[in-house]
Amino acid sequence: MASSPTAHTAVRRPLDTARPLDALRCDIGGPEPLTRVVSDHLRRLGATVKDADSGHITLDGAEFAPVAARTSWGTEGSGIEDEATAQAVTGVMAVHGRRHGTPRGLAVDYLATATGVLTVQGLLAGLVGQARGGPAAPARTTTADRTGLLTVSQYLAAAGADEPEAVEPAPGGPPFTSSDGVLFELEALDPGAWAAFWRTLEAPADAIRAGWRPFQFRYATACAPFPVDLHEVTRRHPWAGIRQAAARSGAEVCRLRTLAERAAEDDGADPWSLRALGPARAATRAGSTATAPRATAAGTSAPAPTADLPLAGLTVLEAGRRIQAPLAAHLLGLLGARVIRIEPPGGDPLRGMPPACDGISARWLALNRGKEAVEIDIKAPGDRTRLRELVADADVFLHNWAPGKAAELQLDAAHLAAVNPSLVYAYTGGWADRIDDAPMGTDFMVQARTGVGEAAHPTGEPPVPSLMTLLDVLGGLHGTEAVLAGLLLRWRTGHGVRVESSLLGAADSLLAPALRRAATGADPRRPAGFRHPLRTSDGWIAPSDGSAAAAAAYDVTGICTEDALDQLRGHGLTATAVTTDLSALHHDPRLSGPIGRDAHGAPAVPDPWSLA
Repeated sequence: MASSPTAHTAVRRPLDTARPLDALRCDIGGPEPLTRVVSDHLRRLGATVKDADSGHITLDGAEFAPVAARTSWGTEGSGIEDEATAQAVTGVMAVHGRRHGTPRGLAVDYLATATGVLTVQGLLAGLVGQARGGPAAPARTTTADRTGLLTVSQYLAAAGADEPEAVEPAPGGPPFTSSDGVLFELEALDPGAWAAFWRTLEAPADAIRAGWRPFQFRYATACAPFPVDLHEVTRRHPWAGIRQAAARSGAEVCRLRTLAERAAEDDGADPWSLRALGPARAATRAGSTATAPRATAAGTSAPAPTADLPLAGLTVLEAGRRIQAPLAAHLLGLLGARVIRIEPPGGDPLRGMPPACDGISARWLALNRGKEAVEIDIKAPGDRTRLRELVADADVFLHNWAPGKAAELQLDAAHLAAVNPSLVYAYTGGWADRIDDAPMGTDFMVQARTGVGEAAHPTGEPPVPSLMTLLDVLGGLHGTEAVLAGLLLRWRTGHGVRVESSLLGAADSLLAPALRRAATGADPRRPAGFRHPLRTSDGWIAPSDGSAAAAAAYDVTGICTEDALDQLRGHGLTATAVTTDLSALHHDPRLSGPIGRDAHGAPAVPDPWSLA
């Protein structure tokens, strides 16, 4: 895509040392839990970062005018003042708690981490827009309450669908336990592998049949109420026998690792990687010195970047399934990019995943509304030629195919760079080739392998991977961040860029504080009872982290939620009501942005950023 006549001229950087934010400086202020990731990621991208007293984050230097951001927990007076209250209000406690049957807080700072990544995205997008000739933008604000709504957007969409869930949410789920006490996670992507694994362990046939559907839908419902017989079966077999059963059946198992084990192997790598490809084509790509905007297929000039849509005029091709890549592309679309999905013949089968709104999966709409779609059989040579033709005219190609599939189809970075040397080729995967003998790179397996299952629950509770798709969502956010960094690096170096993000990188960002504690020999987990909401006569309340210890001294079980809140506030403590019905979020005055409805009637959460 061509730069506008007012675009900056890039100061080209040597490829072997270039980082997107080289020679830029950042003054960073705001709540420390929210700015931790911002500071870390900006440093890793090349910026010089220093703390500031103001609540603003300002990034400038080299050929760029300042771009600014703000980050906060929510609007003043909303009662959202930290991680605990943000999780309570936005439904995160409700979704994470489904497998337990009651709302539970995540013991990790999930929303603070995600808000930090979104804040970095806003800063990078501002620089990309500025480089392409867009106007100076006011500060982009990112709040933890909007972040929380984004993380539960699929569950919220399902709650507002025209039909009920395919599997009624109820307590239950992995991990399983072997006869010698090993806790493990199981993954099987098709019913054949699922059935073969359990038959090898001599599970009852009716339990095998009854267990598949809730197991299959656990990614969607955040619970897996399958028969207790399956847990009893694994308790009769040693870990060695369970591994053999998995190897024979095509299923995979992963022992739950501890945070101490993960800290011992942590290599300190960046959560994404960026590598330059071929030199960008002169006079035709964004990031070159071209001045004439490219025409669209309709014969009109592509839209120019604006303050709120800095990626307007850029085209993203997305060949993604499920959550990680589709979410990354969805956020690029919210920033103005034209997103074209590459779907198999007949369309993405997940369009039909229940529950539906207006005949289309509500969950699918949460991540894919507003995208265009092209059906391509990537196994057919003729269709691969069509895909390469689309790539030749795109700015970003984004996928989350299985490892090795792109190279097998001659659609990896090297092949597509030959078609379009200016391309930002983005891969969102599981492990980034950083773990030896890694299991299948799915959300719950990565949680198990990296210690997220232990970190998500406080001391005294068994380590249990959350059935909320923590890493798929956070991995998608990292994917958007990596693409934006790649677009900026392309502009500064004049080369196409390959970027890779992963679920492992997302886990590293989330676990960084816990891993630092583990590395020093301290207890990496939060104390017993951490972020457990308090039961009232008609609901639940969540004290802020700073008020939790004192609030535990008050018995609120016999009083209503409003009276319980008044009692705690009367003692100078902070607490808020826990959202247990996601559909109630539509009218919750504590939120800083409204939840709307799309053209199909599905709930649509507000954009995670707003301009001041």
